[in-house]
Amino acid sequence: MVRVIGLISGTSVDGIDAAFVEIKSSSTSVQIQLIAAQTYPYSPELRSQILRLCGGESISMAELAQLDDAIAIAFAQAARAIQGGFEPGATLIGSHGQTVFHRPQKENQLGYSLQLGRGAVIAQLTNLTTVSNFRVADIAAGGQGAPLVSRVDADILSHPTYYRCVQNIGGIGNVTYLPPDALNCSEQIIGWDTGPGNSLLDLAVQSFSHGTKTYDQDGAWAAQGTPCMSLVEQWLKQDFFQQPPPKSTGRELFGQDYLQQCLTAAQPYNLSEADLLATLTELTTASIEQSYRQFLPQMPDQVLLCGGGSHNLFLKQSLQKRLNPIPVMTTSEVGMDANFKEAIAFAVLAYWRSQGIVGNLPEVTGAKTAVLLGEIHTAWGTRVVR
Repeated sequence: MVRVIGLISGTSVDGIDAAFVEIKSSSTSVQIQLIAAQTYPYSPELRSQILRLCGGESISMAELAQLDDAIAIAFAQAARAIQGGFEPGATLIGSHGQTVFHRPQKENQLGYSLQLGRGAVIAQLTNLTTVSNFRVADIAAGGQGAPLVSRVDADILSHPTYYRCVQNIGGIGNVTYLPPDALNCSEQIIGWDTGPGNSLLDLAVQSFSHGTKTYDQDGAWAAQGTPCMSLVEQWLKQDFFQQPPPKSTGRELFGQDYLQQCLTAAQPYNLSEADLLATLTELTTASIEQSYRQFLPQMPDQVLLCGGGSHNLFLKQSLQKRLNPIPVMTTSEVGMDANFKEAIAFAVLAYWRSQGIVGNLPEVTGAKTAVLLGEIHTAWGTRVVR
């Protein structure tokens, strides 16, 4: 039994999700008890810096180093805060860091993914062994480096008889398809990034509200509008949606420039802001449905949502209509907190790394082989083993 902290800030850059968990393991699976979970917002200035960099703004190496340090310090503060008042404390941290650039693997070109928030700094500031930089080993093995938590999904969320899709909706959406008893047939597990999750919606809300809002709470603004299905069909012709898995994406594709293309394409339709938000919501749910119907061996018995988008009632209702009669639920309804599933997953990946257990699924990422994920940093030095 070991207590581990999982840390991640996703592509929405909302803040640092921290999960403090107790892990019990056997030869076949892990059992997770969530002790505490909290989101620690970035300062407005730090969040703005991250978003500008993700949006393609050029900065100097000195500025990049300063940003890397600031993110590491924020992650370390979150790790200290989440275990405050609990005894015993954690002995291990799994920190995903903050993705600021992701280039998927292509033919004759390895992928590249950069997460800021150095694990060595977190280890020193918390005096706890920290595993970080999880994606690089999978990418070096020819994989996409994403989605990276499918093996954890299989361990924790597979069902003896149901086919399940675990659909994360953060800034970017990703899915893990779990056949019944997935742990014993991991070769049948597949997964990929489905496309935009909240990224375009959040950018549009920030633009339409002149910066007074960062997201559409419960999808209430979008719910006042009517989606333009002609636009959705046009947008779905984008190359990424046609590309078969394994595949991954990020704000490099579905960011401010893409939103501007969408808004330009919408001009002839004279849509209201609510209509535009409804249409962007429909793009997210339509891209999820389309990818299921194109790439799954069969449709699931259940869809389990997690991430910030699982709280968007309008989005959830739209997805339910598209997938009916398949029930669209949340992972919270089957025992895994939908808000902190990704943070919990990186706690598990860190634990597996410390035990020498491989963490990726080549069937999902496209890597040539299963590999150990993450670099181990101790408070007295760094041990990088891949």
